[in-house]
Amino acid sequence: MSTATLYQQLADDLSSAINLGTLPPGSRLPSVRKTASSRQLSLNTVVAAYRVLEDRGLIEARPQSGYYVRSRLPSPARGASHRPGPARGTDGAVLDLIGAALKAQQTPGYIDMALACPRGGDFYPSAKLARLMGQVLRKQPGLVGNYALPPGSERLRTQIARRGLELGMALQADNIILTHGAMEALQLALRAITRPGDTVGIESPTYFNLLPLFNSLGLKAVEIPTDPQHGLALDALELLLQEKRLNAIIAMPNVHNPLGCSMSTDNKRRLAALVNRHRVPLIEDALYAELQFGDALQPAVKAFDQDGWVLVCASYTKTLAPDFRVGWLEGGRFGEEIKKLKFASSIAEPLVLCETLGTFLESGGYDHHLRALKRRYALHVDKVRALIAEYFPPGTHATTPSGGFLIWVELPEDYDTVALFHAAIAERISISPGPLYSPSGRYRNALRLSCCQPLDERYVGALQRLGELARGVRMPSSTQVIDLINNI
Repeated sequence: MSTATLYQQLADDLSSAINLGTLPPGSRLPSVRKTASSRQLSLNTVVAAYRVLEDRGLIEARPQSGYYVRSRLPSPARGASHRPGPARGTDGAVLDLIGAALKAQQTPGYIDMALACPRGGDFYPSAKLARLMGQVLRKQPGLVGNYALPPGSERLRTQIARRGLELGMALQADNIILTHGAMEALQLALRAITRPGDTVGIESPTYFNLLPLFNSLGLKAVEIPTDPQHGLALDALELLLQEKRLNAIIAMPNVHNPLGCSMSTDNKRRLAALVNRHRVPLIEDALYAELQFGDALQPAVKAFDQDGWVLVCASYTKTLAPDFRVGWLEGGRFGEEIKKLKFASSIAEPLVLCETLGTFLESGGYDHHLRALKRRYALHVDKVRALIAEYFPPGTHATTPSGGFLIWVELPEDYDTVALFHAAIAERISISPGPLYSPSGRYRNALRLSCCQPLDERYVGALQRLGELARGVRMPSSTQVIDLINNI
């Protein structure tokens, strides 16, 4: 039998096992070496078969982990007819919904599928950080008896600049501003580049906490369509820039919240060129950029910035130490103004916390932690997508994230996730309905699920129950509404 026939036969055998459920979604395939030994094939033949399965969309390779079966749940698609939304203030109903969601997340006893904060000892190196903090205090006992002053921990700023190289960014430690989490970084950046009444372009859907932030700063939002697989629609953005309708832009080009997608390198290069050419600042939120699933991190838009029109920010709340609330911001051409705003608002970040983080990054422990974390999240994403496919109504779609732990779920158009939110709250299950992610209340049939907690029986049971509840929240069709009116 020829080599070509051998690898095709192996690919077909494994395809059958996947389609029959013998190899379920999320399961790991035997290693190339083990398959070659058990089948008495060459390593090249097995590699060729696995590549065929990748091309068919049945399996995916994960860094330093192996090959895994992918869920067959279809991804959402958004057509070109989705036009930029009008500039307007944040809808009060959306703010009320955010408040209700946050209240549920903070109530004991709830099963939380909404909050994008990892929970449990498997997600943070808490014990290692505690030991490092003890070492830092023994070496520098005076830290807790002195005020931290700008620019803050040189060790941490140096490590942030060093790690920026992995995202293609040539950052300088002196230009990095340490902040109280990524939210303060976003607020400082917006205060530096906008004035009340200005219009900011945002992805649609977008991170929901931007909406109350815009409201507090007196800013208006224009929703720019964002593809669940490819990210921000650059043709729509370019039109807005040509018409001079935007004073600033906020985007998450790597591992978008809530979609989980990442823009291609070519599109990031084009985005950087657009904002530099039109001299409109872009705030690049890189909060999840280090949680990309690929072997090598794809570059940030900041990597292609020529004249300082891209501001980039992130934090360590999702990957390392949530309660430290340590973030950072590189402000490009607006850096000096942002430094003044930081001093006026909160002066500096606690040195003991920043020195602890800097020491951990310096030791190389962060890289080891990230590799394990990304493997865990990739497994969780696959498992939850498979459970959605099993439990949710027919016609449901879910994103295939490029990293992180968030999944955007779209039910058929006649389903109402706000009603689902309230039904789930009654059963002590917390979710994030789609209208949270749009200032105009779009995405009524969508929701965001988080899988950054142990996927134990309680979580799986809650997801199954959520799928059952979803079947009861269909909105009446236009035909049904007409029938109801005629019968009145």
